[in-house]
Order: sequence, then C-alpha cells, then structure tokens
Amino acid sequence: MKALLIVALLAAVPAVAAEDPLRVRAEAILKQQPVIDGHNDWPMALRMGFGEDWWKTDLTADSRTFKRPLHTDIPRLRAGHVGGQFWSVYVPASVTGPAAVKATLEQIDIVHGMAARYPQYFELARTAADVRRIQKAGRIASLLGVEGGSQIDNSLAVLRMYHDLGVGYMTLTHTKHNDWADSANEAPRAQPLTDFGKAVIGEMNRIGMLVDLSHVSPETMRAVLAVTKAPVIFSHSSARGIADHPRNVPDDVLRQVAANGGVVMVNYVPQFIDNARIAHAAARSGEFTRLNLLYLGQPARAAEAMAAWDKANPAPVVPLSVVADHIDHIVKIAGIDHVGIGADYDGIDALPIGLEGVETYPALFAELLRRGWKDDQLMKLSGGNILRAMAQAETVATGLKNDVPSAIRP
Repeated sequence: MKALLIVALLAAVPAVAAEDPLRVRAEAILKQQPVIDGHNDWPMALRMGFGEDWWKTDLTADSRTFKRPLHTDIPRLRAGHVGGQFWSVYVPASVTGPAAVKATLEQIDIVHGMAARYPQYFELARTAADVRRIQKAGRIASLLGVEGGSQIDNSLAVLRMYHDLGVGYMTLTHTKHNDWADSANEAPRAQPLTDFGKAVIGEMNRIGMLVDLSHVSPETMRAVLAVTKAPVIFSHSSARGIADHPRNVPDDVLRQVAANGGVVMVNYVPQFIDNARIAHAAARSGEFTRLNLLYLGQPARAAEAMAAWDKANPAPVVPLSVVADHIDHIVKIAGIDHVGIGADYDGIDALPIGLEGVETYPALFAELLRRGWKDDQLMKLSGGNILRAMAQAETVATGLKNDVPSAIRP
C-alpha cells in the first residue's frame, strides 16, 4: 500500500521537461552519486509539530499538505535523489545542562525511530562504507549531527555516548557561546577556544566524530583548524566572499579548509547568502525594535504597525543562482574537493526560489551544468567529497584509538 502511495506521489512531482537536457543530465548524475546533505532539521520539525504523535504520522504523505507544511517527506527525498542525510538533532542554545542532554536524546530517538518504521527507505549509517553500501541498496543512509556543543553539558563521556548512538558530527556552538567555544552570533572573547575546547576536538578526532564549524566565530574556526588532526566540515555554511554574514566562511579559512582536507557544505538560508536579504533583515530588526519602543505596552498596535511595514517592504527575492554563486566561490578559493551541500531544510522559514524542498536538488545541479561544471565535479559536490572526508577522519581515529582521553575540565 505504501509503495503504491510513493508511486502516486512521485507521479505528482513535475516531470522533467523534455526540452531541458541539462536537467535530464543532472538526474542521471545524481543516480550515480546521490546527494549527501549535511544538515536537515526534519527530526526537530516532527518533534515540534507532532510530539510523540510523530510515530503515527505518515512520512510517506506529502508534507506540504500538513497543518504545518514541511520541506521533507519520503517521496520528495526520493525525487531529489537523496542518498545520504545528516539529520540534525538540534536543541536551542538557551537550553543547557542535563535538560540539553535529555532533549538531544529525544531527537536521536526520532532518527532511530524513522529507520525502524521505514527500513525500506532509511538505514542508520556510521561510516563512509556504510553510506556507500546503503546507497547502492537504494535506501537513504541516515547519519546524525548534534547542532551545538552545549548539548554535551561539558562532558566528554556524553560526547562518546552520542557517538555510540550514531552521531557523526557535532557543531561546536549554535547561536550562543558555550563554556569552551565562541559562536558567530556574539561578540568575540579573548580565548575563542579554551583548553577544554581543544580537548573536545582531540576526543572527537580520537573517536572519529567530525568537527563541524558551522555557527562558530571566524576566530574559533582558525583555532580549531590549528589543532585538529582530522578533516573538519561546515555542515551548513556559505561563502563570506559572496555575502558578508558572520555565519559564512572567510576566504582565508576556506584556504585552510583545503589544506586540512575538509568540506564546506553550502547553506540555503536567504538572509545568510544574499547581501540584499541581509540588509533587509537588519532593517526589519531595527524597525521591530523601534515600533515596540514607540508603542511601549501596546503589543497589538506594534504588531499592526510591523505588519504594515512588512507589506510595504517585502523581502528581496533570492534565486537559486545565488546558491550556485556560493558553490562556485568556494571552488574558486578552496578547490573542487572541498565543497558540498547542507541546505538546512526544515530548520528555516524561507528558501531561495527554485529550492523549496528536498525534491529540488536536480534543479541546482542543472544550474551548475549550465555554468560549465563536469559530471565528475558534480559527483564530488553531491557526495564524493563528504565521503572522502569521513573516510579520512575514520583513518585518523584508527591511529588515535589507544590514546588516553584528556581529563581537562572547563
């Protein structure tokens, strides 16, 4: 029955236009090397939208029809040629201590539950070899990424237990500093990576967990690259040379990533990747503050005025081509071996035109073909580069496995 539903829903996805040979070619490339995306918040969206009732939710249904529409569902993952996904297990940076550990485990439980409920579509993966085997079998290799170092509650033991549960990377910070690393969203501190932070990096290298530098400050990026023994990733970041946002990677760091063997997986968030959208977001934030001061104690009046401002000042449209610009820039600075895709689906409210859901990866690849990309280059972007970085990190871990973990505390 579910198989029939998948066929029906895939039939509803717009057919590849016969007159668009580049789209046809993109589809063929992605059949050879499916997309391995670095960051998707579907587990969080399911938890927030359904709570424990997510277990009753049909993930083979078109999630665009849900009361809270989503970017992800099984038919669209298949249509987008997704063969590997790092599912983000996200907890807000404002949640700390044991509560953060509990919330992380709840997110991990969802990913395990997805694989248990739909074994014909998902299989948990830990290694590059796992991913290749699962892709070859036609399923989606499901990996996990913890999105914030505060989620380990300053415990290397918790870090190790996450890895035992299948976590493949950890983002060192989210939108706030933690006790040992700086976020890009707050003013820099004198020490962007403490001695305990260096111990965290060392332990991640030892156990084979990828270090994710998305969300961290540029100073923390540089500090980590100076001490890590394994390739790093940016699971969902873009190029600061294209859009001047602190979430993006500066050119000097891109060069260091190339020397390190790492991968920058390009993000889709409009207010991170487009300068006009960045300026609009800043203006809107300023107007929000102004109106709430002007109409102090009058939230309804402030909201009405904000709605009027939004109507008069629509956000600039960000096309798919802007994402391709970031990809091209990273290749120009770091090289073709150091770029990937980390869209951030179901963790964001807006998306570039043409990239509205997980079914749209072929459209981005067709755009790159228009720009002169070769098939082998696109296969590196779609998954080859992250698989290579994973394998290198696994080799480093094998060499370090007998090292004694650091006893440093924050």
